[in-house]
Amino acid sequence: MQDQKNLIIAISLSLAILLGWNYFYAAPKLDQAKKTAELTQTAPGASADGKATAPAPGSAASDITLAPTREAALGASPRVTIDSEKIRGSIALKGADFDDIALKDYHETVSKSSPNIIVFTPPSAKDGYFARFGWLGVNPNDLPNAQTVWTADQTKLMEKTPVTLTYDNGKGLVFKRIIAVDEDYMFTVTDRVENKSGTELKLTPYGFIRRVGTPHTEGYYILHEGLLGVFGEQGLKELTYANLEKEPNLSATDKGKDFKASQGGWAGFTDKYWASAIVPDQKINFDTTLSMAMPSVATAPKVYQTFVTQPTTTVAANGTTEVTTRLFVGAKEVNTLNDYENKLGIKQFKLLIDWGWFWFITQPLFRVLDLIFKFTGNFGIAILVVTVLVKAVFYPLANKSYASMAKMKAVQPQMMAIRERFADDRVKQQQELMELYKKEKINPLAGCLPILIQIPVFFALYKVLFVTIEMRHAPFFGWIKDLAAPDPTSLFNLFGLLPFAVPAFLLIGVWPIIMGITMFVQMKMNPEPTDPIQKTMFTWMPVIFTFMLASFPAGLVIYWSWNNFLSILQQYAIMKKQGVKVELWDNLRSMTKRPQKSG
Repeated sequence: MQDQKNLIIAISLSLAILLGWNYFYAAPKLDQAKKTAELTQTAPGASADGKATAPAPGSAASDITLAPTREAALGASPRVTIDSEKIRGSIALKGADFDDIALKDYHETVSKSSPNIIVFTPPSAKDGYFARFGWLGVNPNDLPNAQTVWTADQTKLMEKTPVTLTYDNGKGLVFKRIIAVDEDYMFTVTDRVENKSGTELKLTPYGFIRRVGTPHTEGYYILHEGLLGVFGEQGLKELTYANLEKEPNLSATDKGKDFKASQGGWAGFTDKYWASAIVPDQKINFDTTLSMAMPSVATAPKVYQTFVTQPTTTVAANGTTEVTTRLFVGAKEVNTLNDYENKLGIKQFKLLIDWGWFWFITQPLFRVLDLIFKFTGNFGIAILVVTVLVKAVFYPLANKSYASMAKMKAVQPQMMAIRERFADDRVKQQQELMELYKKEKINPLAGCLPILIQIPVFFALYKVLFVTIEMRHAPFFGWIKDLAAPDPTSLFNLFGLLPFAVPAFLLIGVWPIIMGITMFVQMKMNPEPTDPIQKTMFTWMPVIFTFMLASFPAGLVIYWSWNNFLSILQQYAIMKKQGVKVELWDNLRSMTKRPQKSG
């Protein structure tokens, strides 16, 4: 039965490796080629029945000259500068597009001197990504469009100084857009129309976020990247860029999905750490289309769009109407998103972060980590403390498990005697063994329990390290400058002493090696399996895990190493208490002995 127990553990570990490898390291999706082209700058149109229609995502326009650089694209329009606490950038007065947003607190690398993260980029530049607001109506030529040049009442938008944009169409309609920004990443856009035309008109407010070209994605199943939104009672809906190609046609050139009459929610795009979202009035119904426009020529990029419309309003002659919409552009900070959800009443706004199916573990785990971080100032230390807390929570269960394992070792002689006595009667042998277990109050599967306990916490911590921006560029000590990135050192260049770069698959750093050593010691505390296949598997298991976890986030490897170390201490103390021999030293000595030659 001891051999069977070892086999069960071996199978469980092997299965964990196979599942983990497939789940976390399935080959990333091939990056689609990033090509740059401009959108057709068409105004909102009207259908034959007089209803307003949404502007199509667009395709490459042969008469549009692309800007050679992002700076040149920015210079093609007069602008209002944005300078808030966390955002810098500008709004184009031509089209009134939000197309230049950079994040002051985030950099491309761990170096503070590296460039800030850029989220929004003009549509005429490479990888265009921008937001636009406006009105749909039966006479699109009377409405502001992408070519409209607005006037601004001041040159800079700051937290306490909103900017008002104005456009007079010369036909009795005056459009005003009041834009405010808070201390984080939320813009408030109030669109107002003054109707001096003498006749009433119907207008439909819209807002869209558009991306030109298929963005680079991490390509892991554990993380959603693409279009998403919360649509009232329909809840969270997610579409990857690849998924959109499988959706039905919305028009001759567009593919996508419609979400009608949603009350409460939002819609936008998400990357790993950054996101954008249009947030309509939470008390009225809104319609959303998540779509992709197929290029008309092979060299043009695909165009992705999140399009939101709010209910049509009738503007009386000499009357005024207005609608307020919010736009989020920034970092997916957990506390910031939670505050927006709670203070602004935005339905499930925290789901901009992909917490996964095990959100009931990942969210509390992050909150505990974040709380400890506030006291320690180091997320690495917070991980160590959380590991101790997890061990403490599961201590009674683990203690019982290790005690049962110790009892199993204590009755090994009786088990061997039963096997020898009933060697030819397997049924009777199993019956006698079960009686022995019952008599000694032993659970033969208890040895698997400590491993099974770790797996959910392991996956949850991996998820937290992978998806939360708080872990990005969070340092530990020494050479670990980013807990969300793999250990950058490698055994194969003597941890940087030799002056050459090591291929990624050979980046076996210090912490993965420490993890492998702790796993090796933990296994050697038990008797060697008698089955040669099991023995070989157990011998190579630490090596396999060392190579596999080398490319995992350093924070996860530190957790696993520290957890192994605590488990070793716990198991050693329990075995000594139960009077069971610790096999570690004998197993290590046997490894150093040379096999004697026969004859």
